[in-house]
Amino acid sequence: MSDPEVVSDRERFAAVGREYRQLEAGARLAAQWRHASSDEQGARELVDEGEDMREELEQAAAERERLEEELRLAMVERDPADDKDVIVEIQGGAGGDEAGLWAADLYRMLTKYAERRGFKAEPLELSEGKYTFAIKGEGAYSVFKFEGGTHRVQRVPATESQGRIHTSTATVAVLPEAEDVDVQIDANDLQIDVYRSSGPGGQSVNTTDSAVRITHKPSGVVVSMQDEKSQLQNRERAMRVLRARLYEQALAEQQAAHAADRRAQVGSGDRAEKIRTYNYGERRVTDHRIKLTAHNLDQVLEGDLDEFTDALRADERRRGLEAQAQGDS
Repeated sequence: MSDPEVVSDRERFAAVGREYRQLEAGARLAAQWRHASSDEQGARELVDEGEDMREELEQAAAERERLEEELRLAMVERDPADDKDVIVEIQGGAGGDEAGLWAADLYRMLTKYAERRGFKAEPLELSEGKYTFAIKGEGAYSVFKFEGGTHRVQRVPATESQGRIHTSTATVAVLPEAEDVDVQIDANDLQIDVYRSSGPGGQSVNTTDSAVRITHKPSGVVVSMQDEKSQLQNRERAMRVLRARLYEQALAEQQAAHAADRRAQVGSGDRAEKIRTYNYGERRVTDHRIKLTAHNLDQVLEGDLDEFTDALRADERRRGLEAQAQGDS
């Protein structure tokens, strides 16, 4: 990082800085492990000499073992998309109007969480029951990838006169935002259609062809945008989402080729699996991937998701460590 040639190259300096930060935690743990090992060895020598240091020896050995486990987890190969910004797509699922309301609640929860973590949320397209937005900040994908999947809510809808509990769902897709260098898109592969906007948006609605629909013919991926009055702005936003979806597809194919064990689907963006249940009656939130239950629904809905993120990240590292060990064997 002190090499003048690196310092003078902004892109290279930024890349080296990211690599340094990735290695920093492991290096710090290694130093702590060496110190703990020295303490253990010193206590063992005193015990061998007849000193009453067995308790200190046990404590030193336990600390060295704890640091060994943390060090192994820190050295698990990182997700290549972890440092990227993300695009999040929330769509109401089963449950009719209540599913649309639940999608809005999830949008509020995730944007609140972004604020808590110091990230910036940028709306891309917001409509009833569907919310597309970007979250910008270093490491955003490493935090929000765990929110991808089907979120289920159990509660009494405001329109329910009999007080019956309804179950509704909404799907969340978390896509690492791709740059041009990540995904090469041939303009000849795109079909671009323009049409008139159909929702709120000012005087230009229904008077100009500002809405844009882009179809990527090889993959069949279709992205539509109409929130902006400018056709150019809608096209740029649609291309951002398209690049993110194609990048996610490429990552999923790569991961599938290298990992047969996909039981938890953590970080894969799989939208078919129920990942979490929010029960209003019991004020309970259960993450089904790691069997974690918390009774702080109100705080979770205000964006307090760190407990779940930390547990899911630890689980991802443990599974990565197991996969590496299997690969080595």
